[in-house]
Amino acid sequence: MESLQNSVKKKATERHYKAEVLITGEQLRLRLHDGKLIKDRRYNLRTYPNCFVAKELIDWLIDHKEAPDRETAIKLMQKLMDHNIIHHVCDGHSDFKDAKLLYRFRKDDGTFPLSKEVKVFMRGQSLYEKLISSEDAIMKLQEENGLKYQRAVLGCEIIDWLIKEGEASSRKEAVELCRRELEHGIIQHVSNRHHFFDSNLLYQFRLNFRRRRRLTELLSEDSGTPQESHDSPFCLRKLNPEQDGSSFLSVQTNKEIKVVSAVRRSSITSAVTGSTTFYNTAPSLACLPSVECNPKSVLKRPVTNEELLSPGAPYLKKTLTVRQFVVSVNSRHVMNLDYKTVSNIIMTGPRTLVMEVMEAIE
Repeated sequence: MESLQNSVKKKATERHYKAEVLITGEQLRLRLHDGKLIKDRRYNLRTYPNCFVAKELIDWLIDHKEAPDRETAIKLMQKLMDHNIIHHVCDGHSDFKDAKLLYRFRKDDGTFPLSKEVKVFMRGQSLYEKLISSEDAIMKLQEENGLKYQRAVLGCEIIDWLIKEGEASSRKEAVELCRRELEHGIIQHVSNRHHFFDSNLLYQFRLNFRRRRRLTELLSEDSGTPQESHDSPFCLRKLNPEQDGSSFLSVQTNKEIKVVSAVRRSSITSAVTGSTTFYNTAPSLACLPSVECNPKSVLKRPVTNEELLSPGAPYLKKTLTVRQFVVSVNSRHVMNLDYKTVSNIIMTGPRTLVMEVMEAIE
């Protein structure tokens, strides 16, 4: 059985690092949303949604022990810029500056680039989450050549599982899928000696998608396999279905995703009320259209709740029945959340609301 070539190993290690940067950047994005550092900001009579101030972020990184000093914090954020995870809101600066400049995560404005590598990463994360949640528990402590490996699975068992779950239509297709994931640093042979084969060789996920990353890990490109730690409270997809599940995951190709932008909370709340079902399949960045970075309000002027509720107000209340599935609210995946949680996200979010919905193609 052929050994894994050094060129393949080297390329897989490089791609593995890129995947680590993606996960680290997404965990940071969720933490900044949670800490309210990312929000709509106004500059020169223009509103920039979902952005942060560079200087404030550097202060936050130091305060939260994510960077020892300002110079290191700048280097860390530059890493995210170099990997197209964040950018200046007007793309007027190619480097990250310790200044009162506005930057934004590309996932928050729909400009995140979907390269082939990112799509393989997304598929790998989808398989990881599905395997972790599977009742079959094929990932377990197993032995190869006298050594025991945690959360390992036989190559032939992975193939059986992929076909059973509908992830592949044949053993050949399943092997090709696993080989791509190995070449992109998502999975590996337990001793990193072999490519993927439909055999009794043992394989593991090289990435633990739920592990909490430290930003300083980005400074070491020869990342290897880091030490295990507790699942991140800000992971790409959380185990608890009532927590945020924003992620890079694959979507079924027979669904159409639409973007509803610049809708005020009051109308959206009615829309969510009428939606009785949420899909359990996580969405993908692959099929998303670009989200308008600075959508215009559908209202001619700002309207307060007091005006809407006052007797004799010139506003008509309507009940909407929406036969669509809400995918995300302001780039936050909500398909696995209940109505009460989604409604709270809408009511406590920024005044300009961007929603993604999914419906079956007629």
